[in-house]
Amino acid sequence: MHHGAVNYETGRATDVNPSSVETRDDFARFLSGVLADFRSEGAAEWENGTLDRFLDGLLAVAEARLVDASTQDQEQASWRLFAELIQGATGYE
Repeated sequence: MHHGAVNYETGRATDVNPSSVETRDDFARFLSGVLADFRSEGAAEWENGTLDRFLDGLLAVAEARLVDASTQDQEQASWRLFAELIQGATGYE
């Protein structure tokens, strides 16, 4: 848990937004931002700031099914979906 000026009851997810990710290049830029966030404060502030916790979160996000999204939307792989999974894995409780 982060013990600086701001305390988190639970950690946060990365604040890098995946909504504009459409291409492989967009995904690479997204990952660059996520890595910069991790190196800045994410390691201390993210809910899942270790590889073990991140992979556990990624598994949970990958297995989760959204109630308000169609099955087809949830099963259609895309660069944005990959980015959303990465973002979700950083903060999944």
